[in-house]
Amino acid sequence: MRVIHINHSDINGGAARAAYRIHHCLREAGVDSRMWVNKASAGDWTVQGPSSKWEKLTAALRGHVDGQLRHLLKTGNPIIHSPAVVPSQWVKRLNASDADIVHLHWVQGEMLSIADIGRIEKPIVWTLHDMWAFCGAEHYTDDHRYRDGYHRDNRPAHEARSDLNRWTWRRKRKHWQRPMHIVTPSQWLADCARDSALMRDWPVSVVANPIDTERWQPLPQGLARELLGLPAEVPLLLFGAMGGGRDPRKGFDLLLQALEQLRDNPRAQGLELIIFGQRAPQSPPSLGFPIHYTGHLHDDLSLRALYCAADAMVIPSRQDNLPNTGVEAHACATPVVAFNTGGLPDIVEHEQTGYLAQPFDTGDLARGIVWVIGQRGEVQLRNQARAGAVERFSYDVVARGYLDVYSAVIG
Repeated sequence: MRVIHINHSDINGGAARAAYRIHHCLREAGVDSRMWVNKASAGDWTVQGPSSKWEKLTAALRGHVDGQLRHLLKTGNPIIHSPAVVPSQWVKRLNASDADIVHLHWVQGEMLSIADIGRIEKPIVWTLHDMWAFCGAEHYTDDHRYRDGYHRDNRPAHEARSDLNRWTWRRKRKHWQRPMHIVTPSQWLADCARDSALMRDWPVSVVANPIDTERWQPLPQGLARELLGLPAEVPLLLFGAMGGGRDPRKGFDLLLQALEQLRDNPRAQGLELIIFGQRAPQSPPSLGFPIHYTGHLHDDLSLRALYCAADAMVIPSRQDNLPNTGVEAHACATPVVAFNTGGLPDIVEHEQTGYLAQPFDTGDLARGIVWVIGQRGEVQLRNQARAGAVERFSYDVVARGYLDVYSAVIG
């Protein structure tokens, strides 16, 4: 079976890393899998990106078009918006290829236009890494237009000027006449797709994002802390997100509220916080706990050591699909504390591999942190986190799920 994966980049960003892992788990399962991207950074011969200076320049410039269009919309939703309007050469190449399946991933940044996607003649599988495919231009939303349809009379009050989301959604409805097989990494995102006005009659499957559990294995905690220059004996709580505390969906403000409640809690004595994905700000928050900022870590070995150094990973997201940080933490035997929302229940088993707090009860999140930290001397919770990752996210398990989807698509 020959599969071509289409994603904006190979390893830059959470969706790219997930798509790249899917590509390689399928290769290990014997699939002739290739990956085509607008930005290739991995140095991987199985990934094809722009080769000439002109191709690289035009790929870089395409993203500026949707940036200009986004200025037509005034919105209180700070999440990226992608109108996907500029045609590309990818469709011609895909239709002329020998692929049995075209597997779409995160194709925004003007990699593929909405009309481009509708012109792909090959059987399509589309793994969603956010809500964009069934929304308007927005990648995440907490309103209900994606379920009810984007009409003039249901526009949210925080939007003004051009209705970019309605215009984008209407183009999707026009150009996507042939249902595509949708895959979501979490049950939450599958439910959203099935509830959407655009995709409610389309086939939807749930297949988790994979991780190479042979490569992502636990390290001795003492060694990991020594390698990273972290304190040896104190309880360490890890928080990570692209952009750190700047994305409101990631809930850093909720974590700050939970930590404020732990300031005088004797069960949190000695606690220190590690934040990766962000350098130290000019005015760091005063929490009564020391904070270690690592900035961006780009290699898997450093990330693996960071997870292994922590006693717990906290993911206080308001809205998330299947965050790589949770999957990676569990693969490294690090328990996760999160809210019981979005795709987090697909990762965390309450009081088995971590703690699921009531959404968005910061007092319960604080209780979850001290509950997990209180077991730092025990191995059972860590062992269960590791076992859960192997059982649900290992390459062979996820590859089998995708092979079933491919078989359903091509008969």
